[in-house]
Amino acid sequence: MADSQINYDDAISYWASVPATNDGVLGGYGNTSVPRADVVGSITFLRRLKTRMPVEEGKIKYGADVGAGIGRVTKDMLSQVCDKVDLVEPVEQFVNQAKQDLAGNDKVGEFLDIGAQDFVPETGKYWVIWNQWCLGHLDDENLVLYFKRCIDGLQKNGTIVVKENNAPLEDEFDPTDSSVTRTDAKFRELFDKAGLQLILTEVQKGLPKELFVVRMYALKVKE
Repeated sequence: MADSQINYDDAISYWASVPATNDGVLGGYGNTSVPRADVVGSITFLRRLKTRMPVEEGKIKYGADVGAGIGRVTKDMLSQVCDKVDLVEPVEQFVNQAKQDLAGNDKVGEFLDIGAQDFVPETGKYWVIWNQWCLGHLDDENLVLYFKRCIDGLQKNGTIVVKENNAPLEDEFDPTDSSVTRTDAKFRELFDKAGLQLILTEVQKGLPKELFVVRMYALKVKE
């Protein structure tokens, strides 16, 4: 299986060699229309979820940006919709750049310099746990375990969002960064195994045709 080839150390080594810039983390598309299209798509997606994400009395809209990179998603999107955001990122140079770029941003909470496989969300803390272009570094088994931990980390009415590339026919392993691009069907299978219910999904619009399809998934705990 494609996910059996994932080597986490190889993934970290690859990303540690990438420039800590938008162009670096976006694979050469940082100076194109991709960042803007991405942000617009994400904010629009969250707006469509508004009635499904009421904030419990006494809580704030706390977000987690998992696989945060240099903080692009927090800076350009999550800080617009959340009251506070924790950034989860294992690559040291990305964390350092994110701290620099987000200095003075009062929406920023903690910087957690760990990967998703080590992230244990505080129970009941998060209004949204946002996962974008990072979950391909977890094999299927560890991804399910990760989702289960995220469930424990959600506030009442909290939501897990996954925004990832979709392979067209079968899961595809990329040896360059030691990651797997999963099919839509595989993601849905893993969501179900983790005890998550898919409440909304959309394809990101406005991306170059040569790229994989990017799909957003909004997930709630199964009732």
